[in-house]
Amino acid sequence: MSDQKTAILSYDGKEYELPVIKGSEGEIGIDVTQLRAQSGLITFDPGYANTGSCTSNITFVDGENGILRYRGYPIEELAEHGNFIETAWLLIFGELPKKEDLTRFSALLTAEELIHEDLRHHFEGFPTHKNQPMAILSAVINALGSYHPDLYDIKNKSEFFLSVGKIISKVRTIAAFSYRKSIGRCFVYPDPDLSYCHNFLHMMFSIPYKQYDPPKEAVNALSLIFQLHADHEQNCSTSTVRMVGSTQANIFASVSSGICALWGRLHGGANAAVIEMLDHINNGDFTIDEYIEKVKKKECRLMGFGHRIYKSFDPRAKILKKATHDLLNQGFSDHQLEIAMKLEERALSDDYFIERKLYPNVDFYSGIILRALGIPVAMFPVMFAIGRMPGWIAHWYEDYTNTNTRINRPRQIYTGETTRHYVPIDFRK
Repeated sequence: MSDQKTAILSYDGKEYELPVIKGSEGEIGIDVTQLRAQSGLITFDPGYANTGSCTSNITFVDGENGILRYRGYPIEELAEHGNFIETAWLLIFGELPKKEDLTRFSALLTAEELIHEDLRHHFEGFPTHKNQPMAILSAVINALGSYHPDLYDIKNKSEFFLSVGKIISKVRTIAAFSYRKSIGRCFVYPDPDLSYCHNFLHMMFSIPYKQYDPPKEAVNALSLIFQLHADHEQNCSTSTVRMVGSTQANIFASVSSGICALWGRLHGGANAAVIEMLDHINNGDFTIDEYIEKVKKKECRLMGFGHRIYKSFDPRAKILKKATHDLLNQGFSDHQLEIAMKLEERALSDDYFIERKLYPNVDFYSGIILRALGIPVAMFPVMFAIGRMPGWIAHWYEDYTNTNTRINRPRQIYTGETTRHYVPIDFRK
């Protein structure tokens, strides 16, 4: 006799027994895969907030208790002892890299940092002024696959390893080039002697005959932002990558779809909204106290505070808060950053926000750090995309290697007109 627990659904005088699934961290879900076949019913869950679309071994989030773990490792430990490249390996391949693994991976990233010169000409098709770096990033990452058609159908781990190296290395080159294109400056090629994050800042800000040499605090802060954004379970962009990948679309097209999903203000654009809020205060539209009162009256939102998932605190925000203060202590400061710190202090001492558990989230501090590093607001979601690339790849591969993966096809509840018959145009009212 099976000891698996079940849930009972009662409808219209009949009962349906549904299996219960339990995750390794105690999460419980009701398996409704046979519900429609057995009863003709489907579930209705706009936004999928109560629907599990898959099982996954990659990331665990406990929003009630402020927990985030990559492959079982607490984000706090990874942030303190690891770096972005080590975290990328962990997410994609399942274990922390050994020394020889990290050496081999770093060598691959260096070898793959250049893009094909023909691909470089894709940038010329975009207008110089007022273009969107996210549009360029998505388009060029998708086009990247055309230069590596042998990786459209990954047959073994060696081909997967190569595709991982190409995407994670070239995405920073493409991102930097998209920024240079947007401001009408010449492209700066990657330097093989520089680390991953240092190289990106070099490509962003160096000019001919004057190489940008950021302090180590800036490089470390950027690595931390990438690391903390590397994965976050089944968010909108990750779910998009898995949905597109479920069609057996190639890895380049799938992660490109994730970039498009990330573009939205409610997702990857959230930290840009923080800077916009600070601009209003900095420009004298409101004082800090006036803005706080407007938030309490629900006339506007306190951007960068609260989180859909985290109901106590965002563990990534705690880590970035320290990094923010470390940067400011190194002289990375301007008037807007001072406003952000005062706004944070004011909100955290106000009962209105304390009672509602509205604490700063990762977007609040990441926006401040990116601003301090000189990253323009239009590039904020691009930075998010670079960081999220390992997570997207890990989720794509998890589905790709799962023989039970089915093409995603949500149902709907139709609410339109019932049967109607065609009326010739001369008789239509």
